[in-house]
Amino acid sequence: MLAETSTPRPSAAYPNGFVRHHHRGLFTAPIALRHLLPGGIRTSRGICLDLGEGGMGVLVKGQLSMGATVEIDFQLQENTMTVIGIIRHTSSVRCGVEFVGLTAEERLQIAGIVGHG
Repeated sequence: MLAETSTPRPSAAYPNGFVRHHHRGLFTAPIALRHLLPGGIRTSRGICLDLGEGGMGVLVKGQLSMGATVEIDFQLQENTMTVIGIIRHTSSVRCGVEFVGLTAEERLQIAGIVGHG
């Protein structure tokens, strides 16, 4: 697991108009991502690239659709976190996931790793 801070992207970097509300820091950890496909739930393996209280950037095998709801497991210090998110950005290289429903404790754990923006 690698963590260091980075500057958030300006909102102009998102052609879909999405505006990021939370700072993200560089954070590298393996992930397991589950999403619904016709015929059932698919689990894909990938890697987290950056992390913040509002979401994460990931590399994952397979194509994800914008607006899809996903469940992601990843290791944060000694704890395994399971978060729910919505795909807000996707390209051939990476996906941006916005978290939904994080508890205050989960937000504090993430902020403690990546810092505040």
